[in-house]
Amino acid sequence: MLGIKRLGLLAALVLVGLAPAAAAQAAAQPSTQDTQYLQAIHQVNLFEITTGDLAQQKGQNQRVKDLGEMFKTDHTQLDQTVQQTASQLGVQLPAEPTTDQQAVIDQLNNASGEEFDRLWVTSQLAGHVQAIQATQTEISQGTEQSVVQLAQTALPALQAHYDELVQLAEQLGIPVPQATATGTPSPGGTPAPGGTTETPAPGGTTESPAPGGTTETPVPSES
Repeated sequence: MLGIKRLGLLAALVLVGLAPAAAAQAAAQPSTQDTQYLQAIHQVNLFEITTGDLAQQKGQNQRVKDLGEMFKTDHTQLDQTVQQTASQLGVQLPAEPTTDQQAVIDQLNNASGEEFDRLWVTSQLAGHVQAIQATQTEISQGTEQSVVQLAQTALPALQAHYDELVQLAEQLGIPVPQATATGTPSPGGTPAPGGTTETPAPGGTTESPAPGGTTETPVPSES
């Protein structure tokens, strides 16, 4: 009888020992914030790679071509890390850009000359504002360290892209979007090329808002 009791006690101790390990495994799962950020920034990367190609092919202004090449290179490198991190965490990534991002790609495919350059810069400005806000939200609210570190690595590149875009927009006389109370960029009250009054922003759609949707994250100051 004593042996049976001791076996029961040992079994209980084993179960107690397993409990913390199970709890730690559960805690290691990415939060909704982490998951949504990985998915959103991946779609931003898909958009930037595609539109970077278009800028090199169709841009009239040489600076548009140069930035397109830079953005494609940087976002291709960033997406390698995104895919590795998502794979390690078991996060499934979208296979294509968002509906709004694809709409911008379609508009760019149908534009040419100066119209293309203005549409490209306008959509890139709006997209980078939201990508920066989403990244800052992940840094402040994310719980999975690998995703937070990814966001910390991505932020300087996104901000550098934004600064380059602001300089180019000023040269071309294109309004620079500012953050509104909802964190959504406003194209300065000027309709975007293509007849839209609001430029769809990569990473933040009306169907799938940018992760975190912060209302307090500052937009990078214009350079």
